[in-house]
Amino acid sequence: MSELKTISRHAGSVLVGQLATMAFGVTDTIVAGRYAEASLAALSVGSAIYMSVYVALMGVLQALLPVWAELHGAQKPRQLGFSFRQSLYLCGALMVFGMAILLQPAVLLDWAEVPAALRGEVLDYLGMLALALPPALLFRLYSTLNQSLGKPLLVTWLQIGSLFVKVPLSIWFAFGGFGLAPQGVVGCALATLVVQCLMLALALWLLRTRPLYHPYRLWHRLEKPHGPTLAAFARVGVPSGLTILVEVTSFTLMALFVARLGTTAAASHQIAANLAAVLYMVPLAIGIATSARTSYWLGADQPRQARHAVGLGFMLVLACAVLLAGLLLVVRDPLVRLYARSPEVIALAVPLLFWIAAFHLFDGLQALGVFVLRCFRITLSPFLIYGVLLWGLGLYGGYQLAYHGLGPWPAMQTPAAFWIAGMVALALAALIFWLMIWQVLRREHRPD
Repeated sequence: MSELKTISRHAGSVLVGQLATMAFGVTDTIVAGRYAEASLAALSVGSAIYMSVYVALMGVLQALLPVWAELHGAQKPRQLGFSFRQSLYLCGALMVFGMAILLQPAVLLDWAEVPAALRGEVLDYLGMLALALPPALLFRLYSTLNQSLGKPLLVTWLQIGSLFVKVPLSIWFAFGGFGLAPQGVVGCALATLVVQCLMLALALWLLRTRPLYHPYRLWHRLEKPHGPTLAAFARVGVPSGLTILVEVTSFTLMALFVARLGTTAAASHQIAANLAAVLYMVPLAIGIATSARTSYWLGADQPRQARHAVGLGFMLVLACAVLLAGLLLVVRDPLVRLYARSPEVIALAVPLLFWIAAFHLFDGLQALGVFVLRCFRITLSPFLIYGVLLWGLGLYGGYQLAYHGLGPWPAMQTPAAFWIAGMVALALAALIFWLMIWQVLRREHRPD
């Protein structure tokens, strides 16, 4: 099988699974929007906080993919199994940390000046999702293992199946019926909790029964924490998690700042953010597949093949980004009407999607760049670059442009200001990352 076909199939499998998972958020957004405009605004704020926490912690675990892919390429199954068992300690620490934040979000809500009318529903929503965080992180560990082994389909099928449970449960729990009182957006979070527990149970069953996992002795007695292994995890995982935290919060914090513009602005922003997140799944899938193949070839001591995998990933991301951005521009009006019924929300959200299309072009290139740099254990520099560009130019610049004006541009008083500033920040980040990758590949250029 050609390298392009291998990466494409791996990315395609990951993409289908990620889209199924992303459909959780799409489902909740549509359900909350149909339930009440206030519920959609509460979801916008609550999901911003939850996704900031979850995606950052997930990023720490996802950073283990190149570590395990290299061990797989080097044909060291016992070492891979030991590494996986040690990662359970890391996962446990992340669970405790994440739940503490979700159960005590008052500081974040005060800092963002979230209106008091939204707080009660936001707190209930986050409290329910705090219970869903542990099974979600454990399932992410299972997903990362399968991606490192080049077997993403075992994850994808579970994610697809979970969608058929999540959709009816969210509708039922939110609107009530069959003896259950309507719970609004909290019902959506309860449905997520049920589905995450089911997915984790099936993942554990597969780990126990599938012959694929037997060489790794995953069910071997859990060893005591191994300092050098956990330190290595920290060196690659913590900067990666912080990098993703900066990336995600630079955009999810938009929701908290946009909430100051009122319920209509928050609801329209939630639609735009949801679509941007769905589009991001494509470069994310390609990044996962490209990094798995790149690290595999590095572990097998074939740097020429690793460079070839990087080039193929770049071409795939660029082509898909152009295609999806154009498609979004064509169908943006009916898409917005699918999400909301309010004429005010529709009128504000439709032009907002123009900026989402432009934003996605650079988002895909920078996302792949971070994955490739991680294969070469370059994790601290992307974190620092993100901090300056995404928090500085993107979030702070967007805030200034929205509320106070920026240079010759007056205050826009619209969510579009944040997306414009974020687009510029991502463009600069993509340029810097790929210049770094070009230098690394030149340094690594040597005969196999």
